Amino acid sequence: MKPVIAITIGDPAGIGPEIVACALQSTEVYDACRPLVIGDAAVVNQALRFVNLSAEVNAITDPAEAAFRHGTIDVLDMQKIDMAALRIGEVQAMCGQAAYDYIVQAVELAQAGAAHAVATGPINKESLRAADVPFIGHTEIIGALTETDDPLTLFEIESMRIFFLTRHVSLRQAIDMVKKHRVLDYLRRCSTALRQLGVSEEAKAIAVAGLNPHCGEHGLFGDEETTEIEPAIEAARAGGHEVVGPIGADSVFHMALQGRFGAVLSLYHDQGHIAAKTYDFHKTVSVTLGMPILRTSVDHGTAFDVAGSGKADAAGMKQAILSAARYAPSFAGKA
Repeated sequence: MKPVIAITIGDPAGIGPEIVACALQSTEVYDACRPLVIGDAAVVNQALRFVNLSAEVNAITDPAEAAFRHGTIDVLDMQKIDMAALRIGEVQAMCGQAAYDYIVQAVELAQAGAAHAVATGPINKESLRAADVPFIGHTEIIGALTETDDPLTLFEIESMRIFFLTRHVSLRQAIDMVKKHRVLDYLRRCSTALRQLGVSEEAKAIAVAGLNPHCGEHGLFGDEETTEIEPAIEAARAGGHEVVGPIGADSVFHMALQGRFGAVLSLYHDQGHIAAKTYDFHKTVSVTLGMPILRTSVDHGTAFDVAGSGKADAAGMKQAILSAARYAPSFAGKA
């Protein structure tokens, strides 16, 4: 049986509903999985008008009612949005709360075995805050819902995979978090995650990106490589893990695109994000690992400036769904 992928539409005022509607026009998606949209049927119908596409929206209240047929978009209709009050492209508490509720529903389906994985549309941090949702993003929300203290974030684009040692913290705080014990813990967990995804760590090692320019030139401008990163790499190798580095961040991602590594451990948010998004902004997929469920996502935001125009690129959403379907067998469920 093809895996069931629970697909959230993200913030209803953003491009999420449009890119989900567009992605589900693809027969490739239906060949790979059984897509189940979590959101408001009325919002999805509106999105179809925005992108000038036609499809039957099957509004359901139970996943068992889904048709899973190309040309039909099955929507588990949450009915969270007052369409008369919805303002496309604007921060609204109503939308922040709805986006959160969609995530909760998708996670519950995955935890119950009614879905094999979750693929999420983009949410807006300001909308979440306006709704008094006490989380800053998807990773933090799903981590709390699954009681996972520190989920792993992995970016994928073609042959390049990027893990992140730190995520939504200031650069100053991120640098302070580059410690031997944390780097070592992440290298162990990243190795486990790669094996779970079917990537042979023995065939392709994990490369650790340098923190300072030229990895600090042996302490000439920054000593984190010699005091924290290199000892962590040595300890990981002693534990049987294939790890190389540190390698200068201006080179390591190019090398990864050539297929030389199984993954790169980026030490802070923008270090890895810039590399992936510069290469292909629209097709980079975010995968959240280290949790009881699998979650994939686009790597971009709600794009309020183009929401409602039909101009949003759905390539990343389609790829996120396909990645969820590809990796879902590693997260066996009952669906």
